[in-house]
Amino acid sequence: MLGSAADAEDVLQESYLRWSAVDRATVEHPRAYLVRLVTRQSLNHLRAVRARREEYVGTWLPEPIRTAPEVSEDAILAESVSMAMMLVLETLNPTERAVFVLHDVFGYTHGEIAASVGKAETTVRQIAHRARRHVHARRRRFEPDSGAAREVVERFLLATTTGQVQALMDLMAPDVVQISDGGGKRSAARRPITGRDDVVKFVLGVARTSFTARSSVEHATYNGMPAARCLTDGELDWLLAFEVDEGRITRLYVMRNPDKLHRADAVRPLDRGDHQPWKP
Repeated sequence: MLGSAADAEDVLQESYLRWSAVDRATVEHPRAYLVRLVTRQSLNHLRAVRARREEYVGTWLPEPIRTAPEVSEDAILAESVSMAMMLVLETLNPTERAVFVLHDVFGYTHGEIAASVGKAETTVRQIAHRARRHVHARRRRFEPDSGAAREVVERFLLATTTGQVQALMDLMAPDVVQISDGGGKRSAARRPITGRDDVVKFVLGVARTSFTARSSVEHATYNGMPAARCLTDGELDWLLAFEVDEGRITRLYVMRNPDKLHRADAVRPLDRGDHQPWKP
């Protein structure tokens, strides 16, 4: 819903405070009430931060979420938190985003969503159709973290640290895109870099200037995608997440914004939970 673990925790905290002030005897179905409460708080938050994101320095990327490798077993859940899908969701307005997430990811009916977003069911159906058409037109083929994808990342890291230009070229799709987020606080490309030649030059340039004897690299899974954590003196300095399709890297997401990295160590369990959330 929000593209940020920090924002999600803020919304949960505010929702909890509101819930704690409610007379429970007046609530027939607590879970349904809470879903409605959190959804509306999320909508309020999305509307409030929209202007802030429009003023963001450089390219904005969602906050990286460290996920367990097992999240890839639920392909819909893994895709829903992927960088590519998060960026697509950013192009929806808040209501479209809420309707799409509640219906297509969590399986709520249009009637249940109508109660959450405060609109008529027929209106929600129209919003859902519009949002789904928008997302499907922009969504990319998603391959969750897997042994094959991790092998591609390992070969990428080896070629990068040893300066093997041709090996890197062979791992990249011709139309590969690299997107960086430094938030104006760390050195990062402010615009997407497109094409195999330019991406390889960028990657090797970063490796030459940023990787030293004090650097180390760890494999991990972020947003359901294979990733690499680049540390300097034990502190997370760079985070790279990879989209891999048929053995080639098609997207490379580089996170350097310290405001988003300082929460990126803890593994966050993800679960779509009970699919009958409105039942008493």
